[in-house]
Amino acid sequence: MSLLSRMLGTAPDPREAVRPLWHRVIELARDPVYYTECQVADSVAGRFDMITAVLSAVMVRLEASDLRTQSALLAELFVEDMDGQLREFGINDVVVGKRIGKLMSVLGGRLGAYRGVFNEGDLERLTAAAGRNVTFAEGVDEAVAARVVAERLMKLFNRLGRFSDAEMMSASAIW
Repeated sequence: MSLLSRMLGTAPDPREAVRPLWHRVIELARDPVYYTECQVADSVAGRFDMITAVLSAVMVRLEASDLRTQSALLAELFVEDMDGQLREFGINDVVVGKRIGKLMSVLGGRLGAYRGVFNEGDLERLTAAAGRNVTFAEGVDEAVAARVVAERLMKLFNRLGRFSDAEMMSASAIW
């Protein structure tokens, strides 16, 4: 990218290449199965939890390949989307920055919690991480629900591992 392009903002946004993958992350996180069979709370908190869980699975897969830069771009799209969501909720400009910082911290913590267990294929630790990081519907057995969520996330991660980098970047080929 030339200096002039950067100064004038005429260069294409590099995030556009990963936007289809971001949209697919959102689609997967909104899968009704999470909110019925897995008993995740169908609330803002529950949906956020599933976005961070699915995003973590995808980012860990990207980090294990030559797509580390694309993983960072996905995180940027997460911030962009959360910024828009907060503004839709009526959060004012003064507070949005602080909330975004907190949401990024949450994503970083969850990515750290999920990274090792995905890479090691440790379903027990993934179940524990899901139990700590997912909001479940009221009145459910959270240990059982966390196990169901963990099994589903591990299947997703294992499925992602079977795709080439090119297939990962063409999100439609993955799913």
